[in-house]
Amino acid sequence: MARLTADFWVRAYLARLGLAGIPAFVTQHGDATAGAVLVKLNTLDGRARAYQRSFDLATGDRAWVVLAEGPEAEVDAALARQKGFDPDLWVIELEDRAGRHLLDEPGLAD
Repeated sequence: MARLTADFWVRAYLARLGLAGIPAFVTQHGDATAGAVLVKLNTLDGRARAYQRSFDLATGDRAWVVLAEGPEAEVDAALARQKGFDPDLWVIELEDRAGRHLLDEPGLAD
């Protein structure tokens, strides 16, 4: 199976978020073809969570895992460190008080 480009995945994700009424913004535009994607979920209460795509060591499947969680400033610092390691990185920020991110939905989880 061919892999989606990062740009295509990001556009599809933003469209799905929009349909669910979840505001989202690209805060760092990475490499259109192969850039990694991080998702920051801002729950608008001073806290946040950042997700990165990783591999499940047990199954070999790709999965979204928490990179950082806690006060928003700490999550932002973790994202800044990641940006320093990878200039091709995409960062998408969502705002949702209920903590919805849709990353576990079909088509987005894998």
